[in-house]
Amino acid sequence: MARSRAEASTRHPRHERRGEVRLPAVVATLAAIALYLFLPQRLLVAPRYVLPALECLLLVPLIAINPKRLTRQTKAFRVLSLTLVAVIAVSNLVALVILVHELVYAGVKDGRSLLVAALQVWLTNIIVFGLAYWELDRGGPVSRTQAPRSALPLADFRFSQDENDDAIQEVADGASGTSDWVPTLVDYLYVSVTNSTAFSPTDTMPLSTRAKLLMSIQSVSALFTSLLVIARAVSILH
Repeated sequence: MARSRAEASTRHPRHERRGEVRLPAVVATLAAIALYLFLPQRLLVAPRYVLPALECLLLVPLIAINPKRLTRQTKAFRVLSLTLVAVIAVSNLVALVILVHELVYAGVKDGRSLLVAALQVWLTNIIVFGLAYWELDRGGPVSRTQAPRSALPLADFRFSQDENDDAIQEVADGASGTSDWVPTLVDYLYVSVTNSTAFSPTDTMPLSTRAKLLMSIQSVSALFTSLLVIARAVSILH
């Protein structure tokens, strides 16, 4: 414990960092693709395997560029990674719009399958917005670990670690200014989970206009999904 505290208090040059592990992002992306694959056909805007195949094609070169750790970044890499997140996000939002129509106007008898589909859309919503925050904040995962802080773009989010330097010692040792802490995908997924359940920021505040816009879209879509699911569940129970 004492050793880990000492290591946390030692700043390391950011260009010497090994980079964030690639595997969590791959697992999250594949989970979002799988959730889309199992949606009912009436919620899909194209044949079932078209969009998942496109997303896998975008994912493969991203893994090839950084197979284990995210240390290299090119303009093509950024375009591919952002395009992949955008494709997943747009397809999920379209599925949500169709789901709303089915629940409100179509009078579908098989309401239980749509409730399961709503859960899939909600989970995908959490994953894709977590990936979006992770890709955009401070220039992306590669920049956050490989560039010096002075060269990073402005932050999109303010994490609690960013301002804990004056807290009690065991908290201050993990602060950004003390230990050179940087957020990872898990941190952004946590932001996405809390925004989808509380419908607002909790301990991590959006700073940029794009972060506020994305969090607004996410919270509104999560709110719509939750309200419709509750309303449909009540009608089924009665």
